[in-house]
Amino acid sequence: MNIMQVAGKNLRRRKVRTAFTIIGIALSSWVLVTLLGFNKGYEASLNKDIDDMGFQIVLTAKGCPYEAATLMLKGGTGLRYMEEDVVKSVYEAGEVDEVTPMLMHAEFDPNKGENGGTTVYLGIDPATYPHMKPYNQFAQGDWFKSGEKEKEVVLGYEAAELEQREAGDTFLIGEDEYLVTGVLKRSGTQDDGMIFLPLSTAQSVFDKSGKITMLGIKLDKDADIPAFEEELYKLPDVQVVSMAQVKNTIMSLVTSAKVIVMSIVVIAFAIAMFGVLNTVLMSVFERYQEIGILKSMGAMPFDIFKMVLFETTILCGIGGIIGVSFAILISGASEFAIRYFIPFAPTGGLIQISTNLAVISVAAIIAIGLLGGIYPALRAAAIRPLSAIRSEE
Repeated sequence: MNIMQVAGKNLRRRKVRTAFTIIGIALSSWVLVTLLGFNKGYEASLNKDIDDMGFQIVLTAKGCPYEAATLMLKGGTGLRYMEEDVVKSVYEAGEVDEVTPMLMHAEFDPNKGENGGTTVYLGIDPATYPHMKPYNQFAQGDWFKSGEKEKEVVLGYEAAELEQREAGDTFLIGEDEYLVTGVLKRSGTQDDGMIFLPLSTAQSVFDKSGKITMLGIKLDKDADIPAFEEELYKLPDVQVVSMAQVKNTIMSLVTSAKVIVMSIVVIAFAIAMFGVLNTVLMSVFERYQEIGILKSMGAMPFDIFKMVLFETTILCGIGGIIGVSFAILISGASEFAIRYFIPFAPTGGLIQISTNLAVISVAAIIAIGLLGGIYPALRAAAIRPLSAIRSEE
């Protein structure tokens, strides 16, 4: 008598119950893998977004550091200005590889959308900004053709769609016409909604001669960042915001969110375990007499114990594989839904399901299922043959 074959036949005899149990385990596996993949993907994407900014430190005019971080990451419009001469002071602090000054300007446009909207302009240094933003690629055209001399603009992907402009078109700022030299590809960053001008042009147009709103700083490879920041703190009327500070602040929020995510994962595990326990225990009660007959034919208690656990392993293994496969298959749709509810989510893949994560998740589901199957297996192994055969169950 092959106990494993008997276990397989038992599951096939109750196809509907087996199918519903597998579906329940698959759903739990899907939730588990998707949440763990999101946990991993969100953090990796956030790190990449911060690293892709191209500089380690940003100087802004003195004010709230959270406003400065918002200005830096999402194009916030609480604008404060500082003197452009700060560039020279930064270079004097040493260990600087490159800096890029920027002037942001926001204007309310009553003709944008149904209720109006804000148009955000960014004056940049054409010689340094493109190097500091390596992720910016062009769908059409290129950066300014004439440097600081002519009236030229580059549009972010969303700005070009909203304004319905392409490279070679003209763009109005006030009453002046500007040539659109390029349109950026979608990057998923604040740059998508920006309208870029040469820095000197922006300072002239918006009457901010000699002013900038922020200064991106890229340090030498071996620079002592904390020591350099201490030197910057000596500069008057500036706010120092480092990528490390921004990353630590955001990661502390992400860590808090992880607690919620892991709580949901635990609930998914519990649902899977109790679902398996209920199904297998019910199966044992239904086969009370059958198990008694098997034991009277020579099956040892450990054989019965193994049979029930083998049934549990099959249920959890199939359910886990289906759930993981489903999570991978619809990861794109899941990511789309996440971006719908979290509009300022970082770029890149928000759900990253690696081979290791998939294998570990299936193994974890099987382990939890086996834990839930131990009690029914012990009940089955403890059945007395004669009393089971005589019973009417």
